[in-house]
Amino acid sequence: MRKLTYFIATTIDGLIAGPGDEFDFMMSILDDEYVGALIEAYPDTVSARGREAVGLGPENRDFDTVLMGRNTYEPGLSIGMTSPYPHLRQYVVSKSLATSPDPAVTVFSGDPVELVRDLKQQEGKGIWLCGGANLAGQLRGEIDELVVKINPFVAGKGIPLFSAEFSPQRYDLKGTRSFGNGVVMVTYAKRTG
Repeated sequence: MRKLTYFIATTIDGLIAGPGDEFDFMMSILDDEYVGALIEAYPDTVSARGREAVGLGPENRDFDTVLMGRNTYEPGLSIGMTSPYPHLRQYVVSKSLATSPDPAVTVFSGDPVELVRDLKQQEGKGIWLCGGANLAGQLRGEIDELVVKINPFVAGKGIPLFSAEFSPQRYDLKGTRSFGNGVVMVTYAKRTG
């Protein structure tokens, strides 16, 4: 069965963006070591523009599907990037976006849990949950793996990693990797049994 991986950047205090959806401050620490390691470890998560810049082809290694909420999709859309990951099957889960601005992007307004369960039963590679907090909160029980890039910032207020009711879930540590820019990438697997 395919697995759902929540691959996301956060601050030390667990925020994926500021209160006004600001995330550009986390981009300020990108350097060659970190970006190179991300491309090597997770090439399928590189956007179309990034893939073109670094010479990645259309083939996928780990993921063939991406899920994102409307707020995660919106920054790219606002600069004309209607299909940010054309090498993947793209789903935007939204009740407010009536139609897709691009034929390569499917807008889904139903229950995201049902969508993920259906996708997991299909043949293919992994499913990448790109964000955001509300969608991650709804899909929390379906997430098989967490890859959290903890950025060396404390934001104080903003959008949390998950927006959901209190219900602790246990994950097992699979690995950590630290970078010279202060980012620590932590990988967890959902505990079974």
